[in-house]
Amino acid sequence: MAVKTTDPNVYAAGAVCWRLIDGRMHVLLIHRTVHGDVTIPKGKVDPGESLPRTAVREVAEETGLDVALGVPLGVSHYDMPDGRTKIVHYWAAEITPDAIARSTFVPNGEVAAIEWVTIKKARSYLSYPADVEILETFSALVESGVTRTFALIALRHGKAAPRTGAGPDARRPLTARGVTQATDLVATITAWRPLRIISSTAVRCVTTVAPLAAATGIPIKQTDLICQDALESGEADVRSIVGKRVRSRKTAVLCSHGPVLPEIMREIALATGSQPTTALFDAADLDTGGFSIVHLSSENPAAGILAIETFRATA
Repeated sequence: MAVKTTDPNVYAAGAVCWRLIDGRMHVLLIHRTVHGDVTIPKGKVDPGESLPRTAVREVAEETGLDVALGVPLGVSHYDMPDGRTKIVHYWAAEITPDAIARSTFVPNGEVAAIEWVTIKKARSYLSYPADVEILETFSALVESGVTRTFALIALRHGKAAPRTGAGPDARRPLTARGVTQATDLVATITAWRPLRIISSTAVRCVTTVAPLAAATGIPIKQTDLICQDALESGEADVRSIVGKRVRSRKTAVLCSHGPVLPEIMREIALATGSQPTTALFDAADLDTGGFSIVHLSSENPAAGILAIETFRATA
């Protein structure tokens, strides 16, 4: 999930922060002190850090705002003076009234000011064409009626001990590698600030989300309905689990098994009026400790899947 340190490119991440002011869409721009420019909040990846975590951290450092990521907005590429390529990933991020009230921003050596402007004004204020392109992607979502979103995060459990003839399959524990995977995924998944954690009752699934539950304070809702054993015996009910999560319109993690993940993705598609595409099932083809994030509209989940992101475990 983290950027490889051997990659010669420079990676960064940021977010188009937005809020409604008097019913009108506004986005947040920063006026940088040293560079004397106007840009979207963003910054370089720290060693061992994932891109989503970078985006959340950089927004906090540059604007004093604590954000949860929304839908991805794309990637910009541009050449640096030293010949390397800088690659910047962006997400949308709604700024809540509580986040505004808790903001810790004061002008500093890096950022002289932050400013909320309309999209129209932002187009002329931004200093770089690459930023304008990302803004246009966000503007297209706004024009199509998509602003607030939520995510369903389909997670495959961490690496587990191999099957043996002794004891039930559901009791297989995580290996040391699996425990590391479970710990590593916390920083990335929390960038979307999930509100629910749903897990198969299998030990390897519950143990995988245990560090996430500890970090967020969210209790783990265990269910047999997305267990591999239940799927194989015909007793699974993936549809009811996914349907409830879509109706709730709250970001949730669903931790399950390799054979169950395609069913989870299929049911997300059916519940939102989306076509079950090859890309959707590719996103279900996860190695242990990997997860895919399906983004949906909070106002109208039936509008279909807005985007899918897949993150592979690095351990």
